[in-house]
Amino acid sequence: MQYLDPERLPAPAGPYSQATRVSGPGEWLHISGQVGVNMDGTTPAAFEAQAELAWGYLAQALEAAGMDMGHVVKTTTYLVARADAAAMRAIRLRHLGAHRPASTLVLVAGLLDPAWKIEVEAVAFRPGGTH
Repeated sequence: MQYLDPERLPAPAGPYSQATRVSGPGEWLHISGQVGVNMDGTTPAAFEAQAELAWGYLAQALEAAGMDMGHVVKTTTYLVARADAAAMRAIRLRHLGAHRPASTLVLVAGLLDPAWKIEVEAVAFRPGGTH
């Protein structure tokens, strides 16, 4: 994988890359949008708790496929409140560390459940063939 931030594009607005190049044989994993709902079906009221759950579930999906956050090539995050963007960036950074996949952040009017404040989906790639 090669992370690209071409000089002819504006610098990223956060800890991500403008593009990710993936080549060669390998496995792709597309992870559905994860929301901040506890395993018992309850939804925490706090944005930070929901975001930690959503990112944790992404990590669990990656682990189930024999991957980790270092395999993520693209994330898409849907936020209901612009005011949560800074907290979201901090939580994202904590989960991704120095890894900088391509990223899109979308502000939405709402998610399926009115209690949900964030949804995160990802695409990952593991080079080198099958697991």
